[in-house]
Formats: sequence, structure tokens, C-alpha cells
Amino acid sequence: MGEVSHAFSAKNWKKILVSHENSSIDIRGQVLQCLKPGAWLNDEVINLYLELLKERENREPKKFLKCHFFNTFFYKKLVSPESGYNYRAVKRWTSQRKLGYCLFDCDKIFVPIHKDIHWCLAVINKKDQKFQYLDSLKGRDAKVLNALAKYFVEEVRDKSGKDIDISSWEREYVEDLPAQENGFDCGIFMLKYIDFYSRGLSLCFDQEHMPYFRLRTAKEILRLRAD
Repeated sequence: MGEVSHAFSAKNWKKILVSHENSSIDIRGQVLQCLKPGAWLNDEVINLYLELLKERENREPKKFLKCHFFNTFFYKKLVSPESGYNYRAVKRWTSQRKLGYCLFDCDKIFVPIHKDIHWCLAVINKKDQKFQYLDSLKGRDAKVLNALAKYFVEEVRDKSGKDIDISSWEREYVEDLPAQENGFDCGIFMLKYIDFYSRGLSLCFDQEHMPYFRLRTAKEILRLRAD
């Protein structure tokens, strides 16, 4: 992990360490610092890692579920504190021309949720017909799942002209999940929930793995490749 230690050094604070062309995300040394132990993850690192997960799936589509990874700004646009729920604000995010695939053909759609100083995850799980909420501190938020259920119906109608019946879909607050035992690892927990779920794996990790996952995520970002 020498390359990570080097990237974390103070002399790289203002230096652009990597640039991701497709998303136009630049990671400076200062930004990467959020992956050091005890720090809160920022939007740039989360969003770049989600881009890398999509590229991983594209490299080996038979090995991974077909997924869509919304960035950290999507839910804030869909449900804003000022105007509430607004499908029109995100309607253009998911045209087939922009994505290269139909959103509603995906097995799972991941939606990062930021609650002031805490990251959670919501999943539109078409594969299992569920709307899921994962919070490493075991919180619940019915408003999030209601908004995403409404969004999915409107999205399918807008893009295909069809009405999807989600009345039988489960609203699940995932209880059996690795729990956070401090005040700063929520972002890493969220990323690993996404990583494991996109592989079709159960969440077989816990708090003690977080220092390793921080280093691994930093390495994958520096190499612009998630494995």
C-alpha cells in the first residue's frame, strides 16, 4: 500500500492525483484524505468509486448483476428540502442515450442517501421486487422508500409508456447487516453494501474490516479500477 501512503502525504495536498474522464471527477490529495482513518467520506470519492463499480460490471457483465449507481446528488435533486419530491428535476438523468441502457432493465438501482452527517443507502431492487433501506446505525426512513417507489413508477411510465404495478413490492429495512461502531465510517459501510450487493453477495464483513476497506478503496481510486 506504498502508493496510498505516498498519495496521503502532505506534499500532494493540492496535486491532482487522478482524473476520471467519463465523469470529469478530479481527485486531489486533499480530497483523498477522507479515506484516512477517522475521516468522513466526501462526494467526489464516493461518486468516483461508484463510477468504477459500473466500469467493473461493464468489463465482466456475466460476473456481476446489472446495476445502476446513482451519484450522491440524485436524491437531493429528487427530494429537495425546499420543494419536496420533484420527478421533473431528475427526469433527464436517465435517458437511454445518456446511460446506454434502460434503467428499468437493471437488477438493482443504488441510491446514496446523505442525512446531514450520515450516509445511508436505498436500493430499488427489481430482481427481488423490494425497496430496501440500509443504515449502518440501524435507522429507518419511510419517506425515502416512498419517494423511490413513486420515482420508479414515474420513471418506467416516462421512458416506456407503461404502468408498473409495485403494490406487491416489499419495503425492507435490512436488519441483518454489518453495523457501524463509531461516528465516522458510515460512508465506507455504504460503499461496501453497494459493492457486495452488486456482486450478488451477502454482507459478510464488519467494523474491524473498515481500515482495510479504506486503504483498498484509496488504492482502487488511484488506479481508477475497482476489483
